[in-house]
Amino acid sequence: MKAPRVTLDQWRTLQAVVDQGGFAQAAEVLHRSQSSVSYTVARMQDQLGVPLLRIDGRRAVLTDAGSVLLRRSRQLVSQASQLEDLAHHMEQGWEAEVRLVVDAAYPNAKLVRALSAFMPQSRGCRVRLREEVLSGVEEVLKEGVTDLAISALNITGYLASELNPVEFVAVAHPEHSLHRLQRPINFQDLETQMQVVTRDSGRLQPRDSGWLGAEQRWTVGSLPTAATFVSSGLGFAWLPRHLIARELREGLLKALPLDQGGTRNPVFYLYSNKDKPLGPATQILVELIKGFDGAPLDAPFAAPAGAAPATAAGAAHEGPV
Repeated sequence: MKAPRVTLDQWRTLQAVVDQGGFAQAAEVLHRSQSSVSYTVARMQDQLGVPLLRIDGRRAVLTDAGSVLLRRSRQLVSQASQLEDLAHHMEQGWEAEVRLVVDAAYPNAKLVRALSAFMPQSRGCRVRLREEVLSGVEEVLKEGVTDLAISALNITGYLASELNPVEFVAVAHPEHSLHRLQRPINFQDLETQMQVVTRDSGRLQPRDSGWLGAEQRWTVGSLPTAATFVSSGLGFAWLPRHLIARELREGLLKALPLDQGGTRNPVFYLYSNKDKPLGPATQILVELIKGFDGAPLDAPFAAPAGAAPATAAGAAHEGPV
């Protein structure tokens, strides 16, 4: 790759001349001599082979080519400054990246709000988000390849911050044979029907406790896929209410009138990597996740109180729900 002929300092000098309206004014702002500023701009024009400025009276005015190049140079200089800031923050312990693994049943809307509030405070810190199901979250956390984890499992050996429960509802299509019974549904009724479950993404000890032992079972890879199956009349399932709110409103799904266990409300927990101290960016993200977790999903977006100032279908969730 060919090395650039013009330096960032030269672009900054040109910007100052234009923004301040002349060489003398730019020299004063840059704390340099006027002759040095004039030489820098003249040298730039020689190196680029195009005129950048013309003198109009006592003012330095951009040529058409200069206007285009200056506009692009502002992006370049800004990105270079951001890169230098990032290096400075990293030197002070600020993370370059925060890794977050989340159970697919946790409401995406809460994550979106927390990450949206984190962005202006991130100082260039990236977030790497990964979705898993049930024990998949636990495995990623124990492998040490994530900084934070959100799961409904009680993961031994880790301390956690308790988040709010997520409501799962037993549902089927309104024309499903279970609804046609027109009476409270019991365990024996469910045993004779097809249940759709979401596969545990863990490899070592996948959980299967969400399955009732029905003679027919379809296993799918995600909660949205399970919701699509059940909405089409293929079986029944326990699904997160936030995921199927539209289907319930539009009558594509209907809650099953179970005599018991029609809803399940597993509590979710926020875990951190116990072998790695939380950096400042991770700590900010933790507080934002906890703050937005308590806000209603339909509430207008606003930073939670105490937050730092700005700078997945009919599927049973296979597990202890």
